[in-house]
Amino acid sequence: MTEGLRERKKRQTRQRISDVAIGLFVERGFEHVTIAEVAAAAEVSVNTVYNYFQAKEDLVLPPEEASPQRLADIVRRRARGESAAGAVLARLREEVRGRERRVGLSPGFGRFLEMVRGAPTLTARLEDLGHQMTEALAGVLAEETGAAPGDPLPRVVAWHVGALHALVLSEIGRGAAAGERPDAIAERVLELLEVAEGLLSERVLAYAVREE
Repeated sequence: MTEGLRERKKRQTRQRISDVAIGLFVERGFEHVTIAEVAAAAEVSVNTVYNYFQAKEDLVLPPEEASPQRLADIVRRRARGESAAGAVLARLREEVRGRERRVGLSPGFGRFLEMVRGAPTLTARLEDLGHQMTEALAGVLAEETGAAPGDPLPRVVAWHVGALHALVLSEIGRGAAAGERPDAIAERVLELLEVAEGLLSERVLAYAVREE
């Protein structure tokens, strides 16, 4: 469906507010910038900011990008013959090879990460987000495999997959904070994924293969 003029303007306004906010947060620190200052710099009203972002933290970690359903959605969309872990591994490789912003492989991510780590509310949200991703994935795995109530296997597999996802993001963050180039980080993370996949048990790698 073609994007209409109204939708395009709303998307552009939202992006402008986000870009301005992140620029201010990186420059001055998340806790030292108010919503009113973001609104003034973006040339919109405070109410307009809140129309697009319910909370200040959403300006940095928007729900549509930092979604607790990320891993669950990847698994839901896996191809026929693909396992849950295989789908997540494939997506991570795709995002790393594409130097995608979603995983932090973009210029300036090091300063952005430093800003996030300096804000307790943002670090707490990231930690909680990781737990939510794992729980959501466990729920999908239990449902799709018909696991009995209380069966620990879906949670254990989800924990392995969630830990792998967290490891990749942590390694990218470590490289970005050290000032490494995205290409160098990506090359190392792809090697890390090879090693990690080799260490996963066959039971994890072959769990929840899509048959239909």
